[in-house]
Amino acid sequence: MRIGILGGMFNPIHNAHLRVAVECKEAFAFDELRMFPCAEPPHREIPEVSSQQRLEMLQLALENVEGVQADGRELSRAGPSYTIETLRSLRAEFSQASLNLIIGSDAFQSLDTWHEWKKVLEFSNIVIAQRPDNQEDLSSNVGRLVKDCFTNDVNTFMASVAGRIFALKVSQLEISSSQVRKLFKERKSAQFLLPDVVLDYIKENKLYK
Repeated sequence: MRIGILGGMFNPIHNAHLRVAVECKEAFAFDELRMFPCAEPPHREIPEVSSQQRLEMLQLALENVEGVQADGRELSRAGPSYTIETLRSLRAEFSQASLNLIIGSDAFQSLDTWHEWKKVLEFSNIVIAQRPDNQEDLSSNVGRLVKDCFTNDVNTFMASVAGRIFALKVSQLEISSSQVRKLFKERKSAQFLLPDVVLDYIKENKLYK
C-alpha cells in the first residue's frame, strides 16, 4: 500500500493545494492521499480561524476528489504539530505501507529546522513538489546532507517504504492562502481560486473579515 501525505495550514484550502495533491497521487499511483491540517504550527502564529474550521473546509473541498481524504489527527494532539509525530502515528497504523511525505521546495530546503528532521526519512519517503523552473533541491544545504537518498527512477522510489527522495515537477498555480485572505478582507472576489463549497463556507461563517 502506498500513501501520500500532504500537510499544511490550509488557511484556507485552495486550488493550488488540491492540484498538487491530485498530481502527486497520479504520478505515484498512491492508493490514498491524506491531507492534514496543522493544528498548532511550530514556526508560525496560530491562525485566527480555528483548526476545526480549517478541517471542515478541507473536508468540503475533498468531497468529490477520489482517493484523497482529510485526516484530522493533528487536531487531537496537544502542543506543536510536529510532522515527525504524525509520521510515527501513521507508521503505527500502517506498519507495512509506503509513506510518502509531500513538501514544496522551500519547505525541503528548510527541513533541517524541523523537529527531529533526520528521523523523517526513517518513517517515510519525501516527494518534493517542485516548480518547473526549480533545480536547486539537490544542491541545497539539506540536499547535500541527504544526497544519497535522492533517486531519479520513479520505479525505485515507488518500491521504497521509506528513506527515498524524489523531485516531481508540478503545475505551479500562483495562488496563496494569504492572497485569498487578503481578498476577503478587502471585500473582493476569490472565485476560481478555491472550490465554491469552501467559498460558501467562508461567507456563511463570516471568516477572514
